[in-house]
Amino acid sequence: MRFKASLAAVAALMVSASAAQADGLHTDWEKFKAGRALHHLSVDGQKAMQDVLIARDLLAQGKTDAAIPPIYDAQKRFVAAQKDNRRFYAAENQLQPAPQHPVSATHKPTTGAVTWIPVGGEFILTETLAPDKKAAAQQANQALKAGQNTQAQQNLQVVGEDADFIIALAPLEQTKSTLYRARVLTEGRQAAQAKEALDQLLDGIVFVSDDFVDQNTAAQTSGKGKAAAPVNVAPASTAKTPATAAPSSAASTPAAPASAPVATPATAPEK
Repeated sequence: MRFKASLAAVAALMVSASAAQADGLHTDWEKFKAGRALHHLSVDGQKAMQDVLIARDLLAQGKTDAAIPPIYDAQKRFVAAQKDNRRFYAAENQLQPAPQHPVSATHKPTTGAVTWIPVGGEFILTETLAPDKKAAAQQANQALKAGQNTQAQQNLQVVGEDADFIIALAPLEQTKSTLYRARVLTEGRQAAQAKEALDQLLDGIVFVSDDFVDQNTAAQTSGKGKAAAPVNVAPASTAKTPATAAPSSAASTPAAPASAPVATPATAPEK
C-alpha cells in the first residue's frame, strides 16, 4: 500500500511539474511572439508617422507655424527609415491587405516594385475577446500610437494569440513626395491644402498581417534582396473591428514644386 501511495505521490508531482513547465513555456512563447511582432516596426518610421499626425492636427486648427517643425522632423525620419533593415521591396499587388483594415475607396495604388516602411501597428479587437484581454489590446494600441513599444509588448503578453496584429506599411518614395508637398503648402500658410496632402499621405498606407511581413522578409532574404514573389498568407478572421483607421483622402492638392530625392532600392533585411 505504501508503495502504491508513493507511486501516486510521484505521479502527482510529475503532473504538477509538467503543468508548471507547460505554463512557463507558454509564457516564454508569448514573450517571443510579442517581441517578434513589434520587431517588424521601423522606429524611425513610427516616429515619422507620429510627426505627421501631430502636424495634421495642427493644420486642422489652422496653426501652420506650429505644424512646420513636425513636418521637418517627419522628413528627416523618413530619410533615416530608408536605411532601416525592416523595410522591404515589393509591388503593391503583391501585398495582401488585412481584411480588418482595407484600403479606402480613394486609395491610389503605387505602380511597380517600391520600398515599404512599417510605420505602425494595431491589435484587432473582437467581440469574443475576454474583457481583460480587450483592455490590454486597447492599451497596447494607445502605447503604439505614442511609440511606447515596450509597454505595447507587455500588453501583448496578456492578449496572447487571441488578437491579431496588423502592420501599417507606407510606400517610401510616394510618402516622401507627398510630405514634401505638404511642407511647401504649410510654409506658404495654406493650412487646408497642406492638411489634404497629409490626408493623402495617410490614405496611401496599406495594412497587412504581421505573418505576411514575416514571410515576405524571409522570402526576400532567401532571394538576396530581389523582390519576392507573392506570399500566400491565410487571411485573419473578418469579424473584427480595427482600433484605429487611416483618414480618407481629401480633394486633390497642388503638385509639389520639386520632386523628393529617390531612394536606393532596398536590399534584403538583416537578421
